Amino acid sequence: MDRAIHRTIIIKNHLLQPNSDQILTTNACLSYSPPELNEVYDFDLKEMRKLLDGHNLQERDWLFNLMVQSKLFNPRKRGEKVYVAPDYNQTMEQQREMTMKRISYLLERNVFEGWLTAKGAEAELRKLALLEVTGIFDHSLAIKIGVHFFLWGGAIQFFGTQRHHEKWLRDTENYVVLGCFAMTELGHGSNVRGIETVTTYDANTGEFIINTPCESAQKYWIGGAANHATHTIVFSQLEINGKNQGVHAFICQIRDAAGNICPNIRIADCGHKIGLNGVDNGRIWFDNVRIPRENLLNSVADVSPDGQYLSSIKDPDQRFAAFMAPLTSGRVIIAGSSVYKAKIGLAIAIRYSLSRRAFSITPNGPEVLLLDYPSHQRRLLPLLAKTYAASCAANYLKMMYVNRTPQSNKTIHVVSSAFKAILTWHNMRTLQECREACGGQGLKTENHVGHLKGEFDVQLTFEGDNNVLMQQVSKALLAEYLAAQKRNRPLQGLGLEHMNKPCPVIPSQLTSSILRTTQFQMDAFCLRERDLLSRFVMKVSQHQAEGQSKDYALMLSYQLAEDLGRAFSDRAMLQTFIDTEATISSGSLKNVLGLLRSLYALTCLEEDAAFLRYGYLSTDNASAVRNEVQKLCSEIRPHALALVSSFGIPDAFLGPIAFDWIDANTWSSVQ
Repeated sequence: MDRAIHRTIIIKNHLLQPNSDQILTTNACLSYSPPELNEVYDFDLKEMRKLLDGHNLQERDWLFNLMVQSKLFNPRKRGEKVYVAPDYNQTMEQQREMTMKRISYLLERNVFEGWLTAKGAEAELRKLALLEVTGIFDHSLAIKIGVHFFLWGGAIQFFGTQRHHEKWLRDTENYVVLGCFAMTELGHGSNVRGIETVTTYDANTGEFIINTPCESAQKYWIGGAANHATHTIVFSQLEINGKNQGVHAFICQIRDAAGNICPNIRIADCGHKIGLNGVDNGRIWFDNVRIPRENLLNSVADVSPDGQYLSSIKDPDQRFAAFMAPLTSGRVIIAGSSVYKAKIGLAIAIRYSLSRRAFSITPNGPEVLLLDYPSHQRRLLPLLAKTYAASCAANYLKMMYVNRTPQSNKTIHVVSSAFKAILTWHNMRTLQECREACGGQGLKTENHVGHLKGEFDVQLTFEGDNNVLMQQVSKALLAEYLAAQKRNRPLQGLGLEHMNKPCPVIPSQLTSSILRTTQFQMDAFCLRERDLLSRFVMKVSQHQAEGQSKDYALMLSYQLAEDLGRAFSDRAMLQTFIDTEATISSGSLKNVLGLLRSLYALTCLEEDAAFLRYGYLSTDNASAVRNEVQKLCSEIRPHALALVSSFGIPDAFLGPIAFDWIDANTWSSVQ
């Protein structure tokens, strides 16, 4: 009984004011305060957006407006704002049909005009810009369009010759034919050389015969194949007179104009996926399908009417490389789109953190904005800085691609492999952190950040598994290094010229002013890259000296290969950031870019264990880097709203929690 009385007294004291009969007063209800009322804009947002988007801003805004105006893009009102996003409550079949209806809407409004028939860098940049905008609305829409234009259409452009261009390109641009791209098989993805589909030639009829010889040879994950595509590019081993001439590409019709599957073609659906359910991924079997001889895409090799194999490239390795070179467009597109999704996640999470409060740090004081907590800044602002760096890298890659020459193909392959991997990894990490930073609201599909993880997870493996791409990058660096040694000449190309200079020396004591210089940052990145490349060369050579084959030696050295791939990617990305910063005259815009560049560079130093593992940084210097990162976060904090507003993404394409999340969740909004 004494204990019960004691507990009653405690509860009474909780409920009553000390020495008073009055009950504690409740706090006033929360109200939304737009961050624009309190945040400052120290630089020109339009100029910053020009840097980030890089090109075709007017065309981008035109397409944003086209989508907002149509009910096909599922406008819905939440509070006082209207948002557009796909309805993910629809069935897989409904989502696929909506994707096609949206494509028809865009086609009628000339969005795709010149995508395959116009020539030059300007036309290609317009195409890339508009594709990026469709991806901001919906990944499925962008992928469906991308497969049709960049994979099917791109294969005809680059693998085909004039006869193919005249017959197929304009009909593709106008969606008279609907194309897909059948490379991946059940048994082979990254290893394209190992695909098992076989094509032979019948000289009596002048036809190729395409066959799926076993179940592992079925074409798999073919976007557009399950429902809509009428034609496909088939990648197949070509056997002529009993000799395998390697992988070649063929045009094959798989449906008639009425949508009926063609004879000797079997198609099955890949089924429901964790994302991209607006794309009809399918599986294809070819049962001795006959196609005209002219359907071989023959820019690299041809077969004469009497069955003779013809190619100016005699070496099979070089011939295969020539086939693969044009496919870099996929990696260029993926790298760019991943940056925009990271922007969406950060725009939503940072805007939310500038209006959502939690806990007070003084008695009876106001609750603190989430982004005013140093821990919250540490979660989001380094990712914001890297997204700015990623924008510079993606723009550099696009410009390299649209201005490509035969001499630059190898460089584009290496850089696109590196940036595709590093930027898609960054996107997924950013979306995960933004999801968590939004708490429970991050789980709602309408707020985007959580759902986008499932939609974009595929980017880590399609158009090349990221870990495989990192190893490809390292193999290319190894080849450049060994070739320079063999010629006894300096390294040239892929940004490796720094290795011809004396090895950088890191100061024994790093001050704040040193840490923020481009000289120190680039020295640290170059030191890591050159040392890892030297270690990689030594490791591979050591395994070969022990009797291992070169391929097996490379496989055994995979850890160094992946570390080197990341080091190359980070250094190349930092260089693009420095080059972009150099285009800006002194002023507030340049100052904030300098803060972002330093935060990006120092975060890389802090996060990569190689800097400590191999002694590039002492433990004291590593601590100095860590402290400087926190200082930079606090200095960038006042610019946070301006930095995400500079992304140029219209409000309608963000989630409700980016704005008045109380109004968006009122009872009246339910009604």
